[in-house]
Amino acid sequence: MSKHSALNNFGRSGNPAFRNHFDNSQTATDSSVRNPSYQKHFEANQSLSEETMSLDGTVNKTFISLMILLFCSYYTFTTSNTLFALIGFGGGLITFLITLFKKTLSPYTVPLYAGFQGLFLGGISAVYNHMYTGIVQQAIFLTFGIFSALLFAYKTKIIKPTENFKLGIFAATGGIAIVYIVSLIMSFFGGGLSIMNPQNASLVSIGFSLFVVIIASLNLVLDFDFIEEAAE
Repeated sequence: MSKHSALNNFGRSGNPAFRNHFDNSQTATDSSVRNPSYQKHFEANQSLSEETMSLDGTVNKTFISLMILLFCSYYTFTTSNTLFALIGFGGGLITFLITLFKKTLSPYTVPLYAGFQGLFLGGISAVYNHMYTGIVQQAIFLTFGIFSALLFAYKTKIIKPTENFKLGIFAATGGIAIVYIVSLIMSFFGGGLSIMNPQNASLVSIGFSLFVVIIASLNLVLDFDFIEEAAE
């Protein structure tokens, strides 16, 4: 078993650099790689090692994707064009599936996915802002506030992503997803769960909404942990 739980849960990477059998500190003149076949293999692995995941690379690519998302969402939000939201939803779903089954295309599909998601979020935000004035700005500030607080808690070890913690968050997230799917199916027949109704201000509905926000926020801790362990 690997000491990195993320690798245990999600499997070994297909990147040959992660399976390099040679020490990167080894030089081409060492007797162990003087054989031409070993020499060729060594040089190939040495070049592939440059593509190994790093924290800096992850942060930079995440920042670029975030900027693309914000630009597209701002454009859709200011134009209030719901057609862009539909295009973003369909395009985002397609690029997500392509990335899921063809990971080698991720350098191209991830920026596209960020753009499509920006179109979708901007359109949905325009609709909600029309219904509840100022709610979008509040959601943005709360999102960045929660992200900063959880990142600080993770780095200072206030929150430790143990295996039981990960299992609990995964189970809660799955349960919430099932509730939303059931409510969506019921809505097709004119029904729905009362706790999912935004007009319902009961304590149960408010409590469920708070629970969803907490679980969604704690998923960020799993992301932080996965990035750090994968980079190691």
